[in-house]
Amino acid sequence: MSVTPGRKTTITAAALIAALTVSAGPVQARTDRAAAPSLPEVSATVETPSLFDDEAGGNANADDPAIWRNAHDPDRSLVIATAKEGGLRVYDLDGRQVQSLPAPPPPREGDKPGRFNNVDLITGLRFPDGRHDVAVVSDRGRDQLRVYRIDPGRTAGPLVDVTDVTAAPHVFSTGQDEANDQRTAYGLAAYTDRRTGRAYAVASRRNATALALAELTPNARGTVGYRTVRTASLPSAFTLPDGTRWSPCGEPGELPQIEGMVVDPDTGDLYAGQEDVGIWKLDAGLRSPARLIEKVRTYGVPGTWNPDTEECDAGTDPGFGGRHISADVEGLTIWRDPRHPAHGGYLLASSQGDDTFAAFDRDRGNAFVRGFRVTAGAKPGAPDGSEESDGAAVTSAPLGKRFPRGLLVVQDGSNTPAVSGPDGEVRTDTDFKFVDLGALARAARL
Repeated sequence: MSVTPGRKTTITAAALIAALTVSAGPVQARTDRAAAPSLPEVSATVETPSLFDDEAGGNANADDPAIWRNAHDPDRSLVIATAKEGGLRVYDLDGRQVQSLPAPPPPREGDKPGRFNNVDLITGLRFPDGRHDVAVVSDRGRDQLRVYRIDPGRTAGPLVDVTDVTAAPHVFSTGQDEANDQRTAYGLAAYTDRRTGRAYAVASRRNATALALAELTPNARGTVGYRTVRTASLPSAFTLPDGTRWSPCGEPGELPQIEGMVVDPDTGDLYAGQEDVGIWKLDAGLRSPARLIEKVRTYGVPGTWNPDTEECDAGTDPGFGGRHISADVEGLTIWRDPRHPAHGGYLLASSQGDDTFAAFDRDRGNAFVRGFRVTAGAKPGAPDGSEESDGAAVTSAPLGKRFPRGLLVVQDGSNTPAVSGPDGEVRTDTDFKFVDLGALARAARL
């Protein structure tokens, strides 16, 4: 997630640096950027307009993107992205906004409004008039899923809300009062079961380790509801190699949450990023045990909640963490290369803590391949880089003249140059960066 008001607090940088001075472990401090290894760099060629997380900006905050390919006219493909309380934004391949859809209002006075967190796509969902592609969104404010049909020829905008509000129950909460506590639907990954053709969404729960599998249920009216099929939970405490038990430090009552998720369309595996722990791999139907395939660098570092600073003070690093991702682990997306069907491609992950991305080889047991950075372009007026990146989406399918070898879209949690409001304070500014996949493949040798 991007560092914005309401973000889960973690170990302070100062405390982590102190821990590093007495430890030879692999933890890397956010402010120790100069000591980070040199990584391949690639620049974005397109960026979307700024979203401002304040009253004047409609409390809009860029979070998670999805790429919809227009099979009939790839040049008119779209990027669909969440903006939290700002709802949904739809962009063309030049980064221009072509549609803005608001999040739902509070159901009652005093209730929480809609807050769109993550988005994913279902291709060819069956409707009464045929098959349509849809975008599925996790509404963190209302603890629901929303469904939008994609119609590129629609003059009012390519997306239309087709959520069946009579069949859209709370995902985790027992009622609206509990939903107002905001332990609600958070991360999301959507997929179609290859055996049955049924469409599903997996949602995670904010400040918890729970996952819920929901089946999408189109009806004769042309709207879509959903029903919960099953739930599961990832661990919140872990046995370290030295036999001690460890849990990531956080605010009292909060468990290590999951946000970034993606389903492998070839295997049916779900990859789930537990922000302060690492990347898990399990069956998307939530029927199999989960396996932790990559740890964050701070895995195993003890922390103590400090009520005065409302942060975690770090202890000594025991050296049990991973080497490739700095917490939080965030946006997960799968890069499939249709030109090389014998190669499974890569799982890409946002390493939010050090402003990098990591690539893992799906053909070699998800072995780490290489990290890279999305940096500012050299020409005047070129997009800046991506920092504190929250969400990511990739496609290797050609997208017309602009991105003939595919596209990577990443959220930028700290867009520059800084913009000040009427009060002189710097506004929270986020957006999305579009990276040519051919340029990334060359730069990172993927």
